[in-house]
Amino acid sequence: MVFWGLMAWQLDSSLLPSPLAVLDTLQREAASGELQRHLAITLQRVAISFTLAMALGVLIGIAMGRLPLVNALFDPLLVLLLNLPALVLIILLYVWFGLVEAAAILAVVINKVPNVAVTLREGARSLDPRLEQMARVYDFSPVKRLQHVWVPQLFPYLMAATRGGLALIWKIVLVVELLGRSDGVGFQLHLAFQIFDVAGLLAYSLAFIAIVQLIELLILQPLERRASRWRRSGAQHA
Repeated sequence: MVFWGLMAWQLDSSLLPSPLAVLDTLQREAASGELQRHLAITLQRVAISFTLAMALGVLIGIAMGRLPLVNALFDPLLVLLLNLPALVLIILLYVWFGLVEAAAILAVVINKVPNVAVTLREGARSLDPRLEQMARVYDFSPVKRLQHVWVPQLFPYLMAATRGGLALIWKIVLVVELLGRSDGVGFQLHLAFQIFDVAGLLAYSLAFIAIVQLIELLILQPLERRASRWRRSGAQHA
């Protein structure tokens, strides 16, 4: 922060505003309510896209890991989507469906599902067959088998997909908003870019980064610690 301030003072250019100038812009946007509104819209898109992508990716990934036929059918499509640039997919969906909310959400989901599926496929392939045999011997119900056999083993892969998923979805949502939406943080960054408002760019970027860090500290890390304890206890009971 000190280095930033010194550089801004030395250069004395609008291309590198001082921390105080960025803070002033941030306060002004917050006072008008625009900052909160655009952050809320972006977070809503992230939440919807993340939920859909995780649900589809987990189902597809586990099916691919457990059923060779499903893996043979879906693997070429996954390879294609993993190598297709996100920008190309976003533009194609906007061209095909128009600049609508559904196209924006679909673009984010399609970009994320392959990563989740690949991660969970590896997890499903690594399930311990001895625990499966034990579950059959003790006649575990499907719910009990899921709770005590599958989920504890898949948990590291679920957390990896969750962390990687959020990191990717944050970025793709901003690109989607920049290219084809009229609200959200990405749209505000686009407006600031058009008028070379570097203070606005930094203000919205820092606000967004702060929200991401809060979610990491207040939700993901406590969830990971709690679920790790549950996974160990679940494995002991199994």
